[in-house]
Amino acid sequence: MEVGLIAIGAALAVGLTALGTGHAQARIGSAGAGTIAEKPELAGRIILLVAIPETMVILGFAVAAMILLLLG
Repeated sequence: MEVGLIAIGAALAVGLTALGTGHAQARIGSAGAGTIAEKPELAGRIILLVAIPETMVILGFAVAAMILLLLG
């Protein structure tokens, strides 16, 4: 029972951060595509802005790993 709850907690840590990242990247990506269409010189900045939310997934993975290693 306890091992199952730990696994659910780790899965939620990764899953919820992935959902949040996907939502953020969708909005940033659509706005970025519009911006690049008008000002192509800003493409580098837009790519960086799209990549920044990926750090949330990495942090979620780190939290899940800590949950599994410290509690599991």
